[in-house]
Amino acid sequence: MNSFELNKIMGAVFGALLFVVGISVVAGMLFQPRPSQLGELILPEPVEDEGAVAEVVEVDPLPVRLANASVERGEGAFRACASCHTVDPGGDHRVGPNLWNVVMAPMADRDFGYSSALQERGAEGDVWTFESLDAFIENPRNYISGTSMAYAGLSNIDTRANLLAYLRSLSDDPAPLPEAAEDEAALDGEEETAED
Repeated sequence: MNSFELNKIMGAVFGALLFVVGISVVAGMLFQPRPSQLGELILPEPVEDEGAVAEVVEVDPLPVRLANASVERGEGAFRACASCHTVDPGGDHRVGPNLWNVVMAPMADRDFGYSSALQERGAEGDVWTFESLDAFIENPRNYISGTSMAYAGLSNIDTRANLLAYLRSLSDDPAPLPEAAEDEAALDGEEETAED
């Protein structure tokens, strides 16, 4: 291709670009937005309906959920954790530590590269109780700010209870299940009396 042909092609491209820019400038002059003559729109304040009652979802306390939990379903729920954790006695660590005998164990007590936030909790003497495990599994980053665990969390309370029951079973001497507090036991007693 000679330089004359190349100049014609470049001229056509630049001509088309100049045409598009020109149309844009002319359209901008013809169609300028006008400010609203109505002023700002004021929305009415929401009126609270005094008759409306917020729906309260009652959640069984953790000891009750654990008493009704299924180790088999917990083992099924653990499959999502198995890519990062092992559970056999003396098993190797993966991305996360081995979880054999984790229930009621001190935090950050294994030979593993824990985050500094978890190491601090372990140094303070914190233990993986059922309550702390439940809160950690629900939202690890919310429970221990600065944890390196990338898991988003498990919101389903029944699945968490099943998972805790499974973790509890991973021991030669499983930790005893927590007992319901006296006020919770009293509430359960009142419910049974009402049913009779």
